[in-house]
Amino acid sequence: MPALTRTEVEEIALLARLHLEPAELERMQHELGVILEHFAALAAVPTEGVPAMTHAVPMDLRLRPDVVAPSLPVELALAGVPRRDGALIVVPSSIAPPGRSPTGGTGTKP
Repeated sequence: MPALTRTEVEEIALLARLHLEPAELERMQHELGVILEHFAALAAVPTEGVPAMTHAVPMDLRLRPDVVAPSLPVELALAGVPRRDGALIVVPSSIAPPGRSPTGGTGTKP
Protein backbone atom coordinates (compact mmCIF):
# COMPACT_ATOMS: atom_id res chain seq x y z
CA MET A 1 0.00 0.00 0.00
CA PRO A 2 1.47 3.36 -0.95
CA ALA A 3 2.42 5.69 1.87
CA LEU A 4 0.47 8.88 2.37
CA THR A 5 1.88 11.98 0.77
CA ARG A 6 2.47 15.12 2.78
CA THR A 7 -0.37 16.77 0.86
CA GLU A 8 -2.76 13.97 1.88
CA VAL A 9 -1.75 14.38 5.53
CA GLU A 10 -2.31 18.15 5.25
CA GLU A 11 -5.80 17.49 3.79
CA ILE A 12 -6.62 15.04 6.60
CA ALA A 13 -5.48 17.60 9.17
CA LEU A 14 -7.65 20.25 7.51
CA LEU A 15 -10.69 17.96 7.59
CA ALA A 16 -10.00 17.25 11.29
CA ARG A 17 -9.50 21.00 11.86
CA LEU A 18 -5.99 20.43 13.18
CA HIS A 19 -3.06 22.78 12.79
CA LEU A 20 0.10 20.70 12.47
CA GLU A 21 3.62 22.09 12.48
CA PRO A 22 6.01 20.75 9.80
CA ALA A 23 7.60 18.27 12.23
CA GLU A 24 4.14 17.07 13.28
CA LEU A 25 3.12 16.62 9.63
CA GLU A 26 6.16 14.43 9.06
CA ARG A 27 5.44 12.37 12.18
CA MET A 28 1.75 11.99 11.28
CA GLN A 29 2.69 10.96 7.74
CA HIS A 30 4.72 8.09 9.20
CA GLU A 31 2.18 7.14 11.91
CA LEU A 32 -0.81 7.19 9.56
CA GLY A 33 1.19 5.12 7.08
CA VAL A 34 1.81 2.49 9.78
CA ILE A 35 -1.91 2.41 10.57
CA LEU A 36 -2.74 1.91 6.89
CA GLU A 37 -0.20 -0.94 6.74
CA HIS A 38 -2.06 -2.63 9.61
CA PHE A 39 -5.35 -2.27 7.72
CA ALA A 40 -3.71 -3.74 4.62
CA ALA A 41 -2.61 -6.75 6.69
CA LEU A 42 -6.17 -7.17 7.98
CA ALA A 43 -7.59 -6.86 4.47
CA ALA A 44 -5.28 -9.68 3.33
CA VAL A 45 -6.82 -12.16 5.82
CA PRO A 46 -9.13 -14.60 3.99
CA THR A 47 -12.63 -14.20 5.42
CA GLU A 48 -14.68 -16.19 2.90
CA GLY A 49 -17.11 -18.41 4.74
CA VAL A 50 -16.76 -16.54 8.04
CA PRO A 51 -20.26 -15.58 9.24
CA ALA A 52 -20.97 -11.93 9.93
CA MET A 53 -21.20 -11.01 13.62
CA THR A 54 -22.96 -8.20 15.43
CA HIS A 55 -21.00 -8.73 18.65
CA ALA A 56 -17.81 -10.45 19.80
CA VAL A 57 -19.77 -13.00 21.82
CA PRO A 58 -22.93 -14.83 20.74
CA MET A 59 -26.07 -13.08 21.90
CA ASP A 60 -29.72 -12.85 21.00
CA LEU A 61 -30.82 -9.39 19.98
CA ARG A 62 -34.02 -8.33 21.64
CA LEU A 63 -36.21 -6.56 19.14
CA ARG A 64 -39.49 -4.84 19.88
CA PRO A 65 -42.36 -4.87 17.42
CA ASP A 66 -42.27 -2.02 14.90
CA VAL A 67 -45.63 -0.40 15.53
CA VAL A 68 -46.84 3.14 15.04
CA ALA A 69 -47.17 5.02 18.32
CA PRO A 70 -47.92 8.65 19.21
CA SER A 71 -44.90 10.94 18.96
CA LEU A 72 -43.64 13.25 21.66
CA PRO A 73 -45.28 16.70 21.26
CA VAL A 74 -42.94 19.24 19.61
CA GLU A 75 -43.14 21.69 22.51
CA LEU A 76 -42.19 18.99 25.02
CA ALA A 77 -39.41 17.59 22.80
CA LEU A 78 -37.86 21.05 22.32
CA ALA A 79 -38.45 22.37 25.83
CA GLY A 80 -34.76 22.25 26.81
CA VAL A 81 -33.27 23.31 23.48
CA PRO A 82 -31.07 26.44 23.80
CA ARG A 83 -31.83 27.78 20.28
CA ARG A 84 -34.67 26.94 17.95
CA ASP A 85 -36.46 28.20 14.85
CA GLY A 86 -40.08 27.11 15.14
CA ALA A 87 -40.03 23.30 15.31
CA LEU A 88 -36.33 23.14 14.31
CA ILE A 89 -33.23 23.04 16.52
CA VAL A 90 -30.61 25.65 15.53
CA VAL A 91 -27.07 24.25 15.73
CA PRO A 92 -23.66 25.49 14.53
CA SER A 93 -22.56 24.26 11.11
CA SER A 94 -20.30 21.24 11.22
CA ILE A 95 -18.90 21.70 7.72
CA ALA A 96 -18.40 25.46 7.34
CA PRO A 97 -15.32 27.16 8.80
CA PRO A 98 -15.95 28.53 12.31
CA GLY A 99 -17.87 31.80 12.17
CA ARG A 100 -19.12 31.23 8.62
CA SER A 101 -22.24 29.44 7.43
CA PRO A 102 -22.25 27.43 4.18
CA THR A 103 -24.31 30.25 2.62
CA GLY A 104 -21.77 32.91 3.53
CA GLY A 105 -23.47 34.31 6.66
CA THR A 106 -22.23 34.10 10.23
CA GLY A 107 -23.94 30.79 11.00
CA THR A 108 -26.02 32.37 13.76
CA LYS A 109 -29.51 33.75 13.75
CA PRO A 110 -30.15 37.06 15.51
